[in-house]
Amino acid sequence: MSSSDLEKNVLLLIPNLGFGGAQRVFHDHSVELAKHYKVTEAVFNLEGGNTYPSGNDMVSLEVSGGGSAVEKIRNFGRRIGRLRRLKQRLHTKVCVSHLEGADYVNLLSKGSEKVVLCIHGSKLHDGNINGIVGWLRKKVLMPGLYNRADKIVTVSRDINPELIEGFGVNPQKLVTINNFFEVSQIEAKSKEPLSAEEQMVYGAAPVLVTSGRLTIQKNQAPLLDSFAALLKRRPAKLVFVGDGELRNDLTRHARELGLHVYEAWNQDTLTPEYDVYFMGLQQNPFKYIRPASLFVFPSAWEGFPMALGEAMICGVPAVTTDCPTGPREILAPSTSTPRIGIRAAEMAEFGVLMPMLNQPATLPADQRVWTETIYQLLGDATERQRLGCLASQRMQDFSREKIFSQWVNLLDDVLAQK
Repeated sequence: MSSSDLEKNVLLLIPNLGFGGAQRVFHDHSVELAKHYKVTEAVFNLEGGNTYPSGNDMVSLEVSGGGSAVEKIRNFGRRIGRLRRLKQRLHTKVCVSHLEGADYVNLLSKGSEKVVLCIHGSKLHDGNINGIVGWLRKKVLMPGLYNRADKIVTVSRDINPELIEGFGVNPQKLVTINNFFEVSQIEAKSKEPLSAEEQMVYGAAPVLVTSGRLTIQKNQAPLLDSFAALLKRRPAKLVFVGDGELRNDLTRHARELGLHVYEAWNQDTLTPEYDVYFMGLQQNPFKYIRPASLFVFPSAWEGFPMALGEAMICGVPAVTTDCPTGPREILAPSTSTPRIGIRAAEMAEFGVLMPMLNQPATLPADQRVWTETIYQLLGDATERQRLGCLASQRMQDFSREKIFSQWVNLLDDVLAQK
């Protein structure tokens, strides 16, 4: 790094450093940007710990979340003031924020530095943006503030029209840079052997695996219904890698369907006798993905899904909802997003796109499509092998080397602006 690069002080801002896809991307960006600039990380607070430490300097604004409406407003003001002072103290040249709450604080604390926002997911389809606060975010904050940014980076091409048409964002401010993946590292980790008990589970029947937080976004409950129907036709196992606030709801729903449920957090004895396995958080999720027959991904919305890409790197054929945004861009890059959701399985270039599983009027029929498609794929080893090879080939397009040069070029352009 040259002395001129060291003068390019870049501040990265995110609400917290806990577990999550955005936090993982934040870590990756911090590590890579430090090869080109003087990088400092900032968070609102460290209540969620630091799940993905980068080794770069990190500053906590020491402003907690939660509390009453009045306390939240007061804390919002504190964050803006403390970030403004931090930017001044560090002589920040550009501040890049990740996640919506950080975006607002970044924009409202703006001084002479450049501001770049990184948008990780769909805003129009995010089920967590609801109620009075959701209305405020969609109707006031995003339309009123986002155009103040110097650049807005979206992780998926399909987020751009949402921002333009839904929130009035100037198209010239938008640029899409997909998430990158540490392809070789993931491939290596995926080859770590399972324990003897885990191997017995995987050897007992074909395994469907899904990974990610157990949350409303990931929409795993309808997958259990399709899986229960599949078991009436053939043996199979369903493995969940991850944890989240819906863990009790999902395990209860599985049992209501008559499924035998393994829960790692209960220290159950791991045997092949169960139908569904909740493995919890795993330091190396990839070793559970690589030996599976299919990766199933029922999300209601995404950004540019890390879990889907990681599974494809592991060479596992992907069966995913055609949800906003990301899966189509990865699996069928030469196609455009249909205005009306698909109702049948679409054999795409690099995997299988499936109907959404969050439309009450069509849910029973859509679940039957999932059951039938999985049933057919489990009976066709040749097709699974073909799709798995194509999946791993596709993910070479998202290696760190190919993607991150776009970020450096963008920041250099922004820094050069007067």
